[in-house]
Amino acid sequence: MTSSSETPNLAAETPDALGAYPRLTPVQLQTLSEVGTTRPVSEGEVLARAGEALGSFFVVLEGRVMVHDGDPDLPSEEELGREGPVAADAQIEIHGPGRFVGDIGLLEGQASFATIAALERGSVLEVPIPALEQIVAGDPLLGDVILRAYLIRRSMAIGFGSGLRIVGSRFSPETRRLLDFAARNRIPHRLLDLERDPAAEAIVRRLGLDVGDVPVVIIGGSRILRNPSIAEVSQALGLRRSRPPTTSDVLVVGAGPAGLAATVYAASDGFSVVLADAVATGGQAARSARIENYLGFPSGISGAELAERATLQVGKFGATLFAPSTAERLTSDGGALEVRFEDGTIISPRAVVVASGMEYNRLAAANLDRFEYTSVYYAATVNEARECGTDPVVVVGGGNSAGQAAVFLAGTATRVHLIVREADLAESMSRYLIAQVEARPRISVHRRTEVVEATGATHLESVVVEHRPSGRREEIATRYLFVFIGSRPATSWLGSDIERDERGYLLTGTGTASPDSRRQPLETSVPGVFAIGDARSGSVKRMSAAIGEGASVVKMVNDYLETGGSRF
Repeated sequence: MTSSSETPNLAAETPDALGAYPRLTPVQLQTLSEVGTTRPVSEGEVLARAGEALGSFFVVLEGRVMVHDGDPDLPSEEELGREGPVAADAQIEIHGPGRFVGDIGLLEGQASFATIAALERGSVLEVPIPALEQIVAGDPLLGDVILRAYLIRRSMAIGFGSGLRIVGSRFSPETRRLLDFAARNRIPHRLLDLERDPAAEAIVRRLGLDVGDVPVVIIGGSRILRNPSIAEVSQALGLRRSRPPTTSDVLVVGAGPAGLAATVYAASDGFSVVLADAVATGGQAARSARIENYLGFPSGISGAELAERATLQVGKFGATLFAPSTAERLTSDGGALEVRFEDGTIISPRAVVVASGMEYNRLAAANLDRFEYTSVYYAATVNEARECGTDPVVVVGGGNSAGQAAVFLAGTATRVHLIVREADLAESMSRYLIAQVEARPRISVHRRTEVVEATGATHLESVVVEHRPSGRREEIATRYLFVFIGSRPATSWLGSDIERDERGYLLTGTGTASPDSRRQPLETSVPGVFAIGDARSGSVKRMSAAIGEGASVVKMVNDYLETGGSRF
């Protein structure tokens, strides 16, 4: 992919250095032609516009097409008064015969983030999306070529900062809310910061925006959302396309690894399943830049890729994804289950699987609450790394999440301060990660140390750390604080009727206060309500264990439903 500020040679195809732009073989083209139609195109003909959903999958047969991630309606270079306008940051791809266009959003019903047009007269193979979905799901060779390319393209787009433009202040909680939503949903985006980016100020002037309109989300260069809600952005992007059914065999609440596994296995067994999540699929695992100890992936896999692949499986087996959607209350009236959501939606399932996972613990440091929504982060992905740039960062925590974050951020930040309460990293961090931390000269490990205070005026400027044995304090300059100090079960929406242990985790099976021989091992004290993954008392807090519980709970749900009536 080439930046338009580099004035690309439009006669040359975009190089395929990472496997993102494979050329299909004659056999693969023949397979697609059996479900598609050959269509002539004229010079300049637009096949898809940024901001609109792609209606078809296109393969170039003759001629060349250009994929342009630009913002044609944003200010010109003269209006911005500086070199390198937003439009000059657009990404351009050129593709010739045998190549296909689009990215993973095409398979998920999302709006396109790029305009696709023919550079010259030629022809394309047009394949309907449903036919493409069948190929991706049913043809292991061709399907994997397309899926792998799409996943790499999405990863590249996120790294380039393509896609959405979010105009606002990086110190605004509302802006951070939108940035977090985009990152959690793996939506390519870029912040145009009112604090330091002249392009942002120029857009505000040109559009005649006032304080109440900011932050602004720009989709496809022309669709403007002023101070939008998460639901409005989700609707505009095609993430939440319809309301879920009011009844189902199974409602899974929480779309982390456990919830995704339960949904895929239940749906593949023929159950009607609704999967709900407050933000996005993937859970905490999707925030991992690299998962290196997951069985079957010797070179590791990103949490985002794992989440995208599982999300496609959810759709493949006919489950309904309802996200973003925050579960507000569970009731069980005479055995009839009902879950009410924040937007007023009510679902009455025959069984509920609670996979809502954990909520991050917040750091108890003086004055830190002032910067909670502007300078404190609970994930370290390419989005956060781009926002921090080369500035020094502070990472708090001694577990694997903190170690992974420190290693990842050390790739861009000039200094990473890892603050650890323990005397030895081996007390809570895997050995392979310790080796990586110690091999990075940019990482400084502060052992037996805690953050005790945050300082700054309008934004975080530094943190004060204290070495516990000596009481010695040190001030570390930073605008970015990453916190990985554990979490607590996200089960407040369940109310007090479901039994919990002393730490708030859900009790299941024989662990409940009122054992019942009919109760399944993963069933809570409320009949028909099951708990899996991190929210369950006694669970192993590992991604592989969560996936295993997601698979196991389906048999228990089936046994419960067989004794409780016919399916919907």
